[in-house]
Amino acid sequence: MSYKVEIQVSGETTWTGNALRFATKQEAETYAKDLARRWFLVKEWRIAESNEVVNYCLNNDGSLEPVLALAG
Repeated sequence: MSYKVEIQVSGETTWTGNALRFATKQEAETYAKDLARRWFLVKEWRIAESNEVVNYCLNNDGSLEPVLALAG
């Protein structure tokens, strides 16, 4: 399981997300808050659970880092 950010922008009724998937809800929330501060039209944001593989982590300095899948 992973967590994804979904946003709703001003003038829209649908939720939109990107391909970033985080291991923890806290990472996703931190990313969502940062995204909402940088985008002018964000009306709302939410965190949703996902069955997709975790592919990003949020470093302590706020930077994003890709997570490489381990080969079986």
